[in-house]
Amino acid sequence: MSAQINDLSLKMSVFVWEGGNKTMPNMNYPESDWKLFRSKISDWQEAYMEKLCKEYIDILSADGSSADRFWAVEERIKGDRKKVGVQAEIRRSQMFYNIVSLIREGAISLEDLDGFSEELKQAAEASMNW
Repeated sequence: MSAQINDLSLKMSVFVWEGGNKTMPNMNYPESDWKLFRSKISDWQEAYMEKLCKEYIDILSADGSSADRFWAVEERIKGDRKKVGVQAEIRRSQMFYNIVSLIREGAISLEDLDGFSEELKQAAEASMNW
């Protein structure tokens, strides 16, 4: 596996620094990955938002003042709304970034990438170490 990741990192250039900004690897994944991503993203987001709603309910149901619970949920929503699991820019050029973000946010796992190309799955797995 390590040889595969080393091979892959040579192709990926890991992170590219452009104007001081870190960008994701510039890889051309097969059309089938893009189609599969588009077919899955809404279900992944829906499941993630369902998870978030349950967490908000737990916060609202906890002991403490109404104001404290309200502001705790408001603060969580403020942060969560920026996550790819809630709102994503669905462009082919953003696909890999979106997948990595979804994994890091806990919206999906590497196992959810079944059906995607081996190249994409290996790149996603390797990105967990960045």
